[in-house]
Amino acid sequence: MNIVYSMNYDKTKNTDVTEYQLREFQNLINIIFHCCQERLAYQSRKFCLPDAELRCLIFFNDEKYLTSKNISLKMKVGKSRMTKIIAGLEEKNLIRRIKDPEDSRIFLISLTSSGKAKLAEIKAFQDDLHRVVLSQVNGQERKKLLANLDLLKACMESGKEFMMGFNVLF
Repeated sequence: MNIVYSMNYDKTKNTDVTEYQLREFQNLINIIFHCCQERLAYQSRKFCLPDAELRCLIFFNDEKYLTSKNISLKMKVGKSRMTKIIAGLEEKNLIRRIKDPEDSRIFLISLTSSGKAKLAEIKAFQDDLHRVVLSQVNGQERKKLLANLDLLKACMESGKEFMMGFNVLF
């Protein structure tokens, strides 16, 4: 695999980042990522839903109707994968599809009453879990934690921009 730089990245700009800081950051990110993966696996088991179906349900949090295309774009999955996810949720009676009154080629997807109840359970679990995590830190430190997480998010977004600056040739 050849990596071709398509933007000018100057490694000398980051001379204030020590090798120790770099390794510590990488280690912490890996640990946090692993914790998130464990939570997702636990949620899947707890709610008897594959991860993709669980994530799909969460997109209905503030939406009455979604289309398959909307969901697939949000989940970043292809049409065939989205079809399987929707079929799985329909089999579990968590969603239903109805024809769009304005365009009969399009199906609108909505939660059933069982789907609404399941989503409420999932949200309550997530709220409780996040409340437990945040309660580990006192009020003043919590404000700093949230500010630093916001900063980390912004930095990670710039990391995505950095990755987009590379062309990967196979």
